[in-house]
Amino acid sequence: MSSISTRKKDHIDLTLSETSQYRRPTGFEKYQLKHNALPECGLDDISFKSHLLGREFDFPLFISSMTGGHGEATNLNADIATFCEQFNIPFGVGSQRAMLEDSAHEKSFTIVRDKAPNAFIAANIGGAQLIGGMTTYSLKTIISSIQANAIIVHLNPLQELIQPEGDVQFSGVLKGIEQLAKYSSVPIIVKETGAGIDSSVAKRLLNAGVKVIDIAGVGGTSWSRVEAARISQKRSREMVANNLTLQYEQEMQDRFNEWGNSTVFCLESLRELEWERKFEIIASGGIRHAQDMIKACCLGAHFVAVAQPVVRVLKEEGIKGLEKWYFLWKKEATMIMTLLGVCEWRHLSEDYIIPQFS
Repeated sequence: MSSISTRKKDHIDLTLSETSQYRRPTGFEKYQLKHNALPECGLDDISFKSHLLGREFDFPLFISSMTGGHGEATNLNADIATFCEQFNIPFGVGSQRAMLEDSAHEKSFTIVRDKAPNAFIAANIGGAQLIGGMTTYSLKTIISSIQANAIIVHLNPLQELIQPEGDVQFSGVLKGIEQLAKYSSVPIIVKETGAGIDSSVAKRLLNAGVKVIDIAGVGGTSWSRVEAARISQKRSREMVANNLTLQYEQEMQDRFNEWGNSTVFCLESLRELEWERKFEIIASGGIRHAQDMIKACCLGAHFVAVAQPVVRVLKEEGIKGLEKWYFLWKKEATMIMTLLGVCEWRHLSEDYIIPQFS
């Protein structure tokens, strides 16, 4: 197994542990949903019809980029694609860098279109890989291999700085995104990987031609913690010798485990931009149940995205478990909408949340 393939598999395994999650909250605890004692609607009246990049979906849930580039990813991606095809849910594959560097990994990506001929599927590439521009061949490859409907560019400077093999040069990423948006045949989505995108960054991305911002704020998986876990065993052995330099290095790294902007801060920040221009917001980062999903929409999100819960259920209970998880999530969301007295997803707004002051 190649080094990048091994790393991708390690990432999947480590994100399933609670130790890989942020200790800081998402910020949704700052708001309470407003109960309506006279909702004047019932469960059968609730509609979650929603739109993303001009396409209609039955439920505003995006299965976020997580996996690809190693053997186990083929089955995971196949199950996710089958699920999304069945329920008309959009999803994104993991970084296709591994496929571009080694064609042996293509199957772990191409399987998704085989299993989901009609689904909305997003390709994926890291921002660091766009420095200096993406070749026409690479661009066509990541799109055509899965007949992608969009491209996700993931931004992960925190992870790269912690990762031993990380790319630590970020000058030119924005220019690369601008070039990608110019030459791509499909729209561009930009997402963080857990440390958040605020309005100042979002504005630069929108100016570069990006159509959708996935904020991916603090509250879910901490990629600093994930990378720390990858190297902790080696460091533990070295620190037995009481190497104070290594001990300080470990302590320094730990101070980045909670770095980033919370999911709610990012949502509140991006709301300012909606007065200036039209764009779509995906809320992700620690969204673990339907109440968070509804609050995110009230704060301006058009869609929400999850990754870790989906992979966790798939690995523990298979695709039947994933279907059950989805039905329970949708049931909770339907009950909440009824208790708010809101029949349609698109009608949710700040009017339905109450700020909680400590």
